Amino acid sequence: MQPTLSTDRAPSLDRPAQFSATGQSFAIREWRGSGPAKLHVHHADDEAWHVLEGVLRFRFADREVDVRAGETVFVPAGVAHTYEAIGARYLVVLTPRLVSLIDELQRTRDQAEHSAIYKKYDSDLLE
Repeated sequence: MQPTLSTDRAPSLDRPAQFSATGQSFAIREWRGSGPAKLHVHHADDEAWHVLEGVLRFRFADREVDVRAGETVFVPAGVAHTYEAIGARYLVVLTPRLVSLIDELQRTRDQAEHSAIYKKYDSDLLE
């Protein structure tokens, strides 16, 4: 296995920069879209987001928090959350299990199946 390096090049319309790397214990992805619209919890997996541009609006069970460019949020396992990207480009740090969860959710268009998919990856939809 080789290291994955990112350049600091600015994205353009014809060449958007997207960093992605997966190891044995965590993955880093550069994303622009929002998370699932519903509160959910990962029982055994931590996640972190570092905002490069724009704002991520996180919703937790008890509050909302705006995370701006240059700021980072860490959500430990067991904390219910969801987030909305507002003109945001960001890095998300997650476990390979969560990468698999997201991949399966994106392949499954039937929302009625999503709750079972979350459970398969030691997570739950709460709404």
